[in-house]
Amino acid sequence: MEKLPINAQSEINKVSQIAGYLWQREWAERNAGNISIDMTHLFDDQSMSVKSEEIAFPLPKEAAGMVLFVTGTGCHLRHLVDRVKEVACILKVNLEATGYAIVWGGEKVDFRPTSELISHVKIHLFNRGANPTHKAIVHTHPTELIVMSHHPIFQEEDKFNHSLWKMCPEVRVFVPKGVDCTPYALSGTEALADVTIEGLKNRDVILWEKHGALSTGSDVETAFDYLDVANKGAKLLLTAWSAGFDPIGLLDDQMEELEVLMVEMGLL
Repeated sequence: MEKLPINAQSEINKVSQIAGYLWQREWAERNAGNISIDMTHLFDDQSMSVKSEEIAFPLPKEAAGMVLFVTGTGCHLRHLVDRVKEVACILKVNLEATGYAIVWGGEKVDFRPTSELISHVKIHLFNRGANPTHKAIVHTHPTELIVMSHHPIFQEEDKFNHSLWKMCPEVRVFVPKGVDCTPYALSGTEALADVTIEGLKNRDVILWEKHGALSTGSDVETAFDYLDVANKGAKLLLTAWSAGFDPIGLLDDQMEELEVLMVEMGLL
């Protein structure tokens, strides 16, 4: 498939833009992070032709027929800016969910989708039921959030989130459900996918202990915004601590007033 549907190409253009932001923020060192988009709704069978032999890869049966944009294992996210067809692909899962074939991209020698493919697929399947407008997943390494995952406050999730929210109103408004403090799990495992899905049931951002963060959204820009705003709260908090004081932040009555407004606006 040489020419993509216009809407699919538009989503890939957003990926290239957001990848540039991740690199500029130093959140995507070497091959850190990965991105995927459930594009099933953007294609029909008549518009698709495979460009690779089918690759055996057992997936949940619910993934049968899924069309997924996904970055490659070992690839550098900064290359998504101008080499997206080399370091990412669109793949289609077969009707038995026992493997997939690449239909676009994946032009790098020995290309394979991210080693966390199973995690991405399971999260997309979860979102189809729980958050059907959320088609994109962004996993990256936001510096200040990762630092916070090494701090003892990480073990007290409610206190952790209150500490972020009180730093400025935007954090409370744009990350209203907060951050899930996800215990350490090995990358690329179903265990990591499972704890991530548990966190997404109640939170906007998943912070993997001593690893990185993940969010989902209607597109990659929306998913990035959750991470960007949450990390701003962490950065402000760490800046205050490094200056030698514990910030007062928004007072309880100010937070309550803000929450009332958010309910009126449909944000809570």
